[in-house]
Amino acid sequence: MNENLHKRLAASCRCGQVAFEASGAPIVGAICYCNDCQEAGRRFEQLPQASAVLDPDGGSNFILYRKDRVRCTKGADQLREYRLTPESSTRRVLAVCCNTPVFVNVIQGHWLTIYRSRFPDGAPPPEVRVMTKHRRPGMDLPDDIPNYAGHSGKFMWRLLTAWIAMGFRIPRIAYGTTPWVGPLPLA
Repeated sequence: MNENLHKRLAASCRCGQVAFEASGAPIVGAICYCNDCQEAGRRFEQLPQASAVLDPDGGSNFILYRKDRVRCTKGADQLREYRLTPESSTRRVLAVCCNTPVFVNVIQGHWLTIYRSRFPDGAPPPEVRVMTKHRRPGMDLPDDIPNYAGHSGKFMWRLLTAWIAMGFRIPRIAYGTTPWVGPLPLA
């Protein structure tokens, strides 16, 4: 039996009012450089008492889990969704208690993209950098993990095999669906 199937990792916002639990092995650990992740990161970093969201090279460091393996254990009422544009199918969810970005939810996706900084030390390391064609100009990337201009076949395969294991279900995420009503700088 794979011991990762029963592993649980706790995640929380900075102040601890919002907590999550992720169980089992993650789908993948990835650092994304897409334009949307960079723009959202810049906007989140402008919030009062915000901490850094983007890595120094502009990447957003995430751990992707199956939606059916993540649950909010505390503070769901503190979560608010934010979309870069009103028609966006990607929700970025913040804990408004301390302006902490917590996760990204592609509504039609079967995975939840949780900011790595929400997990304690010992969380699985990043395995791949994706969408590097959008990285900041002049930023050289190390070769410690694979770097892909887009999404790699292996990355997409891991998403697909997770979805197959879920019986092609797309669980709905009910928390964090209250639209943002605060001073987030909107486009």
